[in-house]
Amino acid sequence: MPKVTVDGQEIEVPAGATVLQACELAGKEVPRFCYHERLSIAGNCRMCLVEVKPGPPKPQASCALPAADGQEIRTDSEMVKKAREGVMEFLLINHPLDCPICDQGGECDLQDQSVAYGRGGSRYDENKRAVTEKYMGPLIKTAMTRCIHCTRCVRFSEEVAGVDEIGALYRGENMQITTYLERAAEHELSANVIDLCPVGALTSRPYAYEARPWELKKTLSIDVSDAVGANIRVDSRGREVLRVLPRINDDVNEEWISDKARFQVDGLTRRRLDKVWIRKDGKLARASWDEAFRAIAAVNAGASVAAVAGDLVDCETMFAAKKLLGALGSTLIESRQTGMSYPVDNLAAVNFNSTLAGIEEADAILIVGSHIRWEAPLVNVRLRKAAKRGAKIFLVGAEWETTFAAEFLGEDLTVLNNLPDYVNDTMKGAERPAVILGGAALANGALAPALALAEGWNLVREGWNGFNVLHMAAARMGALMLGFAQAGGIADLIAAKPKLLLALGADEVNFATFDGALKVYIGHHGDKGAAAADIVLPGSAYTEKPGTYVNTEGRVQYADKAVFAPGDAREDWTILRALADALGVTVGFDSFPQLRAAMVAEVPALGVEGLANYGALPAAVAGAKAEGRIAAYPIKDFYLTNPIARSSATMQECSSELLHGEDVLEAAE
Repeated sequence: MPKVTVDGQEIEVPAGATVLQACELAGKEVPRFCYHERLSIAGNCRMCLVEVKPGPPKPQASCALPAADGQEIRTDSEMVKKAREGVMEFLLINHPLDCPICDQGGECDLQDQSVAYGRGGSRYDENKRAVTEKYMGPLIKTAMTRCIHCTRCVRFSEEVAGVDEIGALYRGENMQITTYLERAAEHELSANVIDLCPVGALTSRPYAYEARPWELKKTLSIDVSDAVGANIRVDSRGREVLRVLPRINDDVNEEWISDKARFQVDGLTRRRLDKVWIRKDGKLARASWDEAFRAIAAVNAGASVAAVAGDLVDCETMFAAKKLLGALGSTLIESRQTGMSYPVDNLAAVNFNSTLAGIEEADAILIVGSHIRWEAPLVNVRLRKAAKRGAKIFLVGAEWETTFAAEFLGEDLTVLNNLPDYVNDTMKGAERPAVILGGAALANGALAPALALAEGWNLVREGWNGFNVLHMAAARMGALMLGFAQAGGIADLIAAKPKLLLALGADEVNFATFDGALKVYIGHHGDKGAAAADIVLPGSAYTEKPGTYVNTEGRVQYADKAVFAPGDAREDWTILRALADALGVTVGFDSFPQLRAAMVAEVPALGVEGLANYGALPAAVAGAKAEGRIAAYPIKDFYLTNPIARSSATMQECSSELLHGEDVLEAAE
């Protein structure tokens, strides 16, 4: 490890580190605009200039200069100070003076660094140049006169998202950043360029002119739009969530989130359930809590009660429902709304065992029945990294536009019974082989054949477990840990013909199959579940309650409450607790801390933040054969997968323009 001296302090730095990284290890702040830890080095803003000896007698860009043994680095010399002032003066020559109306105001790198490293005034008195605005779609608002050509957005699109949608035109002062033919940026991670932009050139279109950052309350939370469990920060003012931003967690989402996670939050204020409703003469009419509870108790269901949990539900709500049903003498609980019935007696068989970060290390990957770009965009980012490192990737299922080099083996699942020799040889010869099963694979019974492949390819070895199941629901792994599942799936509930059905935010259930049951919907949006219910009890969305969530890799994470629920809506566990009183049973908790303590006592893994240990994979079933075809995937529209997103005007606009725009044009022609 080379030793360098930074402002008189000698330190050791890792081999291959840059001078900028060496300065950071020494605790010295080095300003920068173009440099970003997760992007390639551009070295074009020149703000990170430092003085290095031995070397030329001039400031050097520290982001692009390798740290070498014996270097003496100065970050505070008079030469460095003047150089940074000069760079800042050049950057501000054409920058418009519109900070008071810029949405980046208050969290702008250019503002902060101009105060810290700039001159007190400008010597430039010529006319400023102006750049025409570029259209980048319904999510990204542009003011390209502010652009300082750092090219972060260009590098993100090419290197992380894998879609060459943003690039540069012309040269020098005339350079302009734009999308291809000024069309909308269409990939699922496009809005991350808003966070990357160090100035106000790219800002959030839905959030435009809404608030200043110092007005907002910041709450740490977990994204529920998919099963990755991205770490997010919820910014709210009063009782309204105004925006969602990513938090850094290298093990889960790095520092990216999907466009749906970021922009579905405007749906939290639309189509909300804020009153109790009871169906009378075929129509839902407003009612009181007492009236609703009396109507539920009047059914006198006894043990003939079932509960179905939706995709966005927290573990505490499911545990409270399980306790309520247990007190009534029922075990009819299920969370797989759409009817899947894969075995859940061994959770290692339905977990993403490689971990999200670990899949980057795989050198041969077989993906079965998963449209990963839509089901888990952040996992797609990891797969791109694996492909860049040389991983061979094969896919079984209907073709979709990948952002990495991959080979489709067809839609027929029977190919798993007799894979081509080169695929078998690649998987067997890999040091870290991996299999990823998606929802379509689970629905078609591919779990057992995949376990047989895992055994044949020795996917589990010292320091590596390459068997992975990629879920799509944020509540799935937590539900399975709580035992919120039946051996035969939801078919077992239907066969039991319950008198009372509790739908906990369950909107994808075919409620017609529960004919004869009193259907009680506990949720936060007037979606499919509420439309089919006999009684609607308004609950809380994920931003309106604390909760525990377990992502697809079995990582236990906690979310905090950001705002209060609207109207008469209550936190879901309190509704179930009050319902227990109405039904005359005891559930063993009266407060949220008591509820969480009882849950952790029953499932200790839910009380430890981090990866849960599910043990070893089960033995493969002898003679298991794959059958069926995967001609389509469960997600038909990336932007409209849950009741919050379906209520979001922004997500509806994205669906209409980005996914169905060409269909509309063809129909018009």
